[in-house]
Amino acid sequence: MSKHLNRAVLDLRSDLVEQFGVVEQMIELSVRSLVERRPDFAVQVIETDTKVDEKDVRIEEECLKLLALYQPVAIDLRWMVSAVKLNGELERMADLACNIAERSKALDLFPLFSVPSDINQMVTIVLEMVRAALDSFIEQDAEMARDVIARDDEVDRLNVDLIDELQEMMKSETDWVEPAVHCFSATRHLERIADLATNVAEETIYMVSGDIIRHKHHLEERQAR
Repeated sequence: MSKHLNRAVLDLRSDLVEQFGVVEQMIELSVRSLVERRPDFAVQVIETDTKVDEKDVRIEEECLKLLALYQPVAIDLRWMVSAVKLNGELERMADLACNIAERSKALDLFPLFSVPSDINQMVTIVLEMVRAALDSFIEQDAEMARDVIARDDEVDRLNVDLIDELQEMMKSETDWVEPAVHCFSATRHLERIADLATNVAEETIYMVSGDIIRHKHHLEERQAR
């Protein structure tokens, strides 16, 4: 890698880390707005999305410029391609955080409705997955990335449990149908963020080894049944 390309990659890595920090805070605040009934957090999350969108475009443009100027090969090329995809996944995580914030605002109309406490465990795992996925990319650690992928099933199970709990609430109290639907939507967005963290981990493995493993673990699960 040339000195100029190396410097540009370091700058790009710094931009991705900064973008991640913003998106991570959006996810955390969106869930806090839901659980703690803090509409001010929800507003803050939604207002931040424009900043993320603008940086998303700048990072992608920089990646494309570096690809055109330096025409990297082997792992340098894979890093650049993966960086473009990581950037896109971060932007989608920010959108999902906004969706959770919107559900939080809708729940403000139902102050007596209690969000299931189990969502806190789901939030903890999802945030750990997101952080580890980015760390695995930055550190080029395929083993860490595989650990992220393995945790996705745990989030899926928690999501199913939360859905079951919300369905029971709707059956027992018809007044809770609408807020429970909002809460169901929020947990689904949270589960989707975990899926995006898994995508980042898969890209990390591709970057390090050149192996494309997308969909493979889902295929293995189906074959094991």
